[in-house]
Amino acid sequence: MNILITGGAGFIGSHVVRRFVKEYPTYHIVNLDALTYAGNLENLKDIENQPNYTFVKGDIGDHDLIRSVFKEHDITHVVHLAAESHVDRSIQDPLIFLKTNILGTANLLQAARETWKDTFEGKRFYHISTDEVYGALELDKGIFTEDTPYDPRSPYSASKASSDHLVRAYYHTYGLPIVISNCSNNYGPNHFPEKLIPLILNNILHKRPLPVYGKGENVRDWLYVEDHARAIDVILHKGKIGETYNIGGHNEWKNIDIVRLLCDKMDAKLERPIGESRELITFVTDRAGHDLRYAIDATKIEDELGWVPQETFETGIDKTIDWYLSNQQWLEHVTSGAYQEYYERMYK
Repeated sequence: MNILITGGAGFIGSHVVRRFVKEYPTYHIVNLDALTYAGNLENLKDIENQPNYTFVKGDIGDHDLIRSVFKEHDITHVVHLAAESHVDRSIQDPLIFLKTNILGTANLLQAARETWKDTFEGKRFYHISTDEVYGALELDKGIFTEDTPYDPRSPYSASKASSDHLVRAYYHTYGLPIVISNCSNNYGPNHFPEKLIPLILNNILHKRPLPVYGKGENVRDWLYVEDHARAIDVILHKGKIGETYNIGGHNEWKNIDIVRLLCDKMDAKLERPIGESRELITFVTDRAGHDLRYAIDATKIEDELGWVPQETFETGIDKTIDWYLSNQQWLEHVTSGAYQEYYERMYK
């Protein structure tokens, strides 16, 4: 396989790239990333010199570049992770989300269709999406399945829903061999500190206020990022063409309960008085259109493909905290912006 992984310098993408490079030495892994603010090549320092790995800096919306990558590397499989993904940013600037998530996906689909036109046999276009396309659930009522109607509530989720529809359209119209997965909230090492868990950990570390939207009652299903990478591996190899698979961690938590848990665990690990960090919790004005609850039914992938998450939220969060405490230089580089110099130092 010659696998193009888009967005491979990002949070989830870097874990997927590392897994494939290490697990499949006979595969050629091409990591395409535009290195926007969330792309960090320091995430991949441990595998950057492997013989089966190539990094290409570029935008998925670049028509000529994408076609040259397909041809030069004889791409047989696409794992499409590249996306603008932060809901708050999509509220502030929705157009960049439409450009990247919709038009960028369309460009990749068209490149695959044109390059693979002689035969789709042995090819696969795997599109990774989000549970946010399904909308919102009431507390303790209902769960997202693969048949749940789409009801996106933010520019981000609407852009991902649109890209999902495009991928399915290329399957039905052109026969492009596609597969889609919709996952719940990820957490773990290398997570950019604009998202809830790394933001809270970083702020606790520096004794800064811990912002919580509204009353913190919003519920999310949490999936450890390495469990997600394993699921992507399984779906790429075993998933049925044209199918969608929901990936969830069976870990529903209220935001405020997560923040309190992180406070207590960090206080213990930093040898601070238990309860000290809870004093930093600050409730802020709720996000516009903030979905109340997401919950994933992962029965299909478990029954059909044999994947189950290995981490509980408690075991995964301990690994996550330990990683951040052991990698404070990474955190400093991200928060200072120094990480953005890595490409210039190493690849120029």
